[in-house]
Amino acid sequence: MDRQKQLADLHAQLQLLGEQFAKRLEEELPQLADRAQQLQRSTDPAEQIECLQDLREQLHKLAGSAGTFGFKDLGHQARLLEQQSQQWLSSLELQRKGLDSFIDQLQILAGTSDLSAMATPAPASVALPRNSASQEDSRLIYILEDEENVGESIRRTLSTFGYQARHFICSRELDEAIAQQSPDALIVDVNLGNDRQSGLEYAASLLAHLPQMPPLLVLTTQDDFATQLQAARLGAVGFFSKPVDVAKLESRLEQCFAQQGGTPYRVLIVDDDYELASHYRLVLGSANMLAEVVSEPSRLFEAIAQFSPEVLLLDVNMPGCSGTELAQMIRFHDDWIRMPIIYLSAETDIGLQMNALLKAGDDFITKPISDKSLITTVFARAQRARLLSNALSRDSLTGLLKHADIKEQVAVEQERALRTGKPASVVMLDIDHFKKVNDSYGHAVGDNVIRALANLLRQRLRRVDGIGRYGGEEFLAVLPECSAAQAVQILDEIRQQFSGIAFSSEVGDFSVSLSAGVASCAELEGTALIDAADKALYAAKHSGRNKVCVAEI
Repeated sequence: MDRQKQLADLHAQLQLLGEQFAKRLEEELPQLADRAQQLQRSTDPAEQIECLQDLREQLHKLAGSAGTFGFKDLGHQARLLEQQSQQWLSSLELQRKGLDSFIDQLQILAGTSDLSAMATPAPASVALPRNSASQEDSRLIYILEDEENVGESIRRTLSTFGYQARHFICSRELDEAIAQQSPDALIVDVNLGNDRQSGLEYAASLLAHLPQMPPLLVLTTQDDFATQLQAARLGAVGFFSKPVDVAKLESRLEQCFAQQGGTPYRVLIVDDDYELASHYRLVLGSANMLAEVVSEPSRLFEAIAQFSPEVLLLDVNMPGCSGTELAQMIRFHDDWIRMPIIYLSAETDIGLQMNALLKAGDDFITKPISDKSLITTVFARAQRARLLSNALSRDSLTGLLKHADIKEQVAVEQERALRTGKPASVVMLDIDHFKKVNDSYGHAVGDNVIRALANLLRQRLRRVDGIGRYGGEEFLAVLPECSAAQAVQILDEIRQQFSGIAFSSEVGDFSVSLSAGVASCAELEGTALIDAADKALYAAKHSGRNKVCVAEI
């Protein structure tokens, strides 16, 4: 589906929601008028307070949703009347004269007959995501470095990690290459002895005329504040002092590409207003986020467990329980303690907003919110949440899941296999004679070998597959809906590719092999599957290495 078709479909769905909301107003506004008349007729203070409470809740909901669907003036009037209703509820003595005026204004609002004249819906101004390179594509990296040995060392190492890396001595050569093909990322040295301009000045000139600047990483012998500030103003995503730790440089590249083309952020919306929540879901979906809606608070915990959201959008005012109460209940669970909670409400009182944030919240969105602001707020929170989650759950050298997290992933997929009846395979991998690599070429080169295998696994396995660094040079992978035979075929291809990589060192180039064990059995528990894969790996090691063996279960 092309972008124009996507936009047309999005606008059609948003328009339909707006029409449904307008029909809802045709029913709700007369109900508002009836409640106002009941308040006017009543002389019982208790009944008046009950009416005012109902009116305040209706007005609050209207104030939060009307603006989103183009009824800006209606929403503004509802907000003012909501504030007045709260003042009346707070008053110890209801003064009849003022109350009559309030009732008259309510009846004027409820008597609005020409809703189409009031509505000023604007077309959805949301940006659809650009298609990024697939994870399987080899990323093209350009390196501008006037020191040939440094540039070539970076190029060779990045090539080892699976990138297409090209090294340029001067900016003129790089200009010619960019004219032919734009890179996926650009690495620039600040100090270019052969050029009349610095690397940052060159990057600034690119920024001025390229339609889209690729991610920029900066190398320098000057790590002073002014140089870092200049790099930040150019939008650099990495800043590295020489001598460059290429493993860290590649790690930053991988992190950058993961943000660009990673799995969509998952957002759970909890709001009893169906049309409004559906509007939010469509808008976030148009920005390449997966959004689901829960309209019944009692279903929240089930939805969190099934959907695993990275951000929760939580309406403050809902029947049965408040959003702040739900947030406090969510924080009872350690597994959800890091999930950002963004409150949604038409509440404008700063004191009440702060009180809500102190009760387990992270941010507060005041309704109505524009589509662009909604996307920006949610995207920023989701991005930070994923970065934090990755930092805590992923191995710093490889970016793969840590020991405990990959074991948990195996247990999850094994339970899924039992429910669905579909196979799941567990693979244990190990780099052959890795101790000799460290002893012969040094631990820094050994780290490069580990990272190269991690990158190869990421490139060749699917996004649904779990991959972790089990310890040292040992890796563990879990492949859902994959039989043992299929797993062996995939791992044998990876084995052949890995043995064909030429690693560089000060004493010359070398290659390394790997061994793997595969286990697949729905009846076994996760721990037993790992043990079976480990025994198969042991068999591969003792039968000559550089091979893949299947567990005998």
